[in-house]
Amino acid sequence: MNALLLRDLKLAIRAGGGFGLALAFFLIVVTLVPFGVGPDTALLSRIAPGILWLGALLACLLSLDRIFALDREDGSLDLLATAPIPLEGVVAVKALAHWLTTGLPLTLAAPGFGLLLNLAPGAYLWLTLGLALGTPALSVIGAFGAALTVGLKRGGLLLSLLVLPLYMPTLIFGAEATRRGAEGIAASTPLALLAAISLFAVALLPFAAAAALRVNLR
Repeated sequence: MNALLLRDLKLAIRAGGGFGLALAFFLIVVTLVPFGVGPDTALLSRIAPGILWLGALLACLLSLDRIFALDREDGSLDLLATAPIPLEGVVAVKALAHWLTTGLPLTLAAPGFGLLLNLAPGAYLWLTLGLALGTPALSVIGAFGAALTVGLKRGGLLLSLLVLPLYMPTLIFGAEATRRGAEGIAASTPLALLAAISLFAVALLPFAAAAALRVNLR
């Protein structure tokens, strides 16, 4: 399992789908928003929670199609399916590798990007906590979507259409937690819901993704 994790981390970085691409896309989104809505700092501060969460969500989408596609192309996925490691464990490891190369860097970089949108000082802690609790769900849900579309050519667009509706609860509660932090209101409820979504996804979706992979590998 450790060897598989290290292999996926190296492949994610070498293939160009690692943290660099996600961070660059996140920075572009955050930089373009002020040009689109104008230099009104009060408006930027008000919409910053939603923009930051939306940018992180879209950045997570960039590398989802690589989770299983590269292994399918070189035959590694067939070997993993017949290996002693349960296929559910393979899915969990690949989701973890995606989070380490995408979700974690986005979580750490988000407070710095918040400065560009004049995010309220009280929101930085809640933004970081929210992303730390919510991005694991994005990676696991993305792994499930990638498993469903692994056998399709050019399935990237279909993958996005499949997972975006499943991302909505995480986006809503994450942005709400950040907004409450900016307004000085307790954000424990949306954070607890984010944690519940991530725990639910981690507990159930690896089994659903493994079942989808078995169907696609027949």
